[in-house]
Amino acid sequence: MADTLKGKVCIVTGSGQGIGRGIALAMAREGAAVITNNRRSGTEGGDAETTAADINRAKGKAAPFFGDVSKAEICKKLIQYAADQFGHLDILVNNAGVGVGGSIWKATEESYKTALDTHLRSAFLCTRLAIDLMKEKKWGRIINCTSGSWLGTPGLCVYSAAKAGIVGLTRSVAADIEGSGITCNAYHPFAYSRLVPKTIGEAASSVITKRYKLGLIDKEEFEWQSNPPPPEAVGPFVAYLGTDQAGNINGKIFYVSGGKVALYTEPVREKTIYKKNGLWTAEELIDQAPNLFQNR
Repeated sequence: MADTLKGKVCIVTGSGQGIGRGIALAMAREGAAVITNNRRSGTEGGDAETTAADINRAKGKAAPFFGDVSKAEICKKLIQYAADQFGHLDILVNNAGVGVGGSIWKATEESYKTALDTHLRSAFLCTRLAIDLMKEKKWGRIINCTSGSWLGTPGLCVYSAAKAGIVGLTRSVAADIEGSGITCNAYHPFAYSRLVPKTIGEAASSVITKRYKLGLIDKEEFEWQSNPPPPEAVGPFVAYLGTDQAGNINGKIFYVSGGKVALYTEPVREKTIYKKNGLWTAEELIDQAPNLFQNR
């Protein structure tokens, strides 16, 4: 056990297995007391209780909490549980998620609601409640899980919408809390998990291949994503974002995949066309708008 997070209390939602479990273990290794979470006990492959037990066996501190964090009453109980168990709350990792696929022709209102509730609504609810506790100490870390799908992924329109919402939420919350001692950042993980094998699939039809053909990832990233690292490889960087040393990092979006860590650029207006007098007409734009896409 290290001590970079000694004395800190951390919640990691969706930490029964996979990437969330890896993050919880990493937080504990750095000395944080961890509240692990997933929806229900007995999940095949591990749950909040098995993750907490692994931490406690390694002489760390952890307590499990079962509940669906897309529900407001469960979020309230979760935040209060952290305070009851360990006295306060310092770090919130909004990692809970669900794989919801489907192109715009196949997605349903139900799948759209599931995606937004599980990913985005849970992050909003937990963040709002956690910040109320963090403000008292003037110190806190909110760390949200997004995905490369926030840039748009074929066949995953509702999942992409939820993950894009996480980026917007992160940046807006970061602006709201600037200078308060609390930070809010997001990570886009890529590692083996229950969801990743579904995205890899067969080479000709996989999401990764489609993203590569559309120019959303380059050849190097395509080859990297074809052989992802284990889920535990994401944890150390997320733990770093929870440290005192990361206190000057706010509103940033990171890609984390084993030994590869990258910072996304800030959105900027790439190119502009101007009309000096009056508004554009459709006919004028037919002639001038192509200039926006030249020499890119």
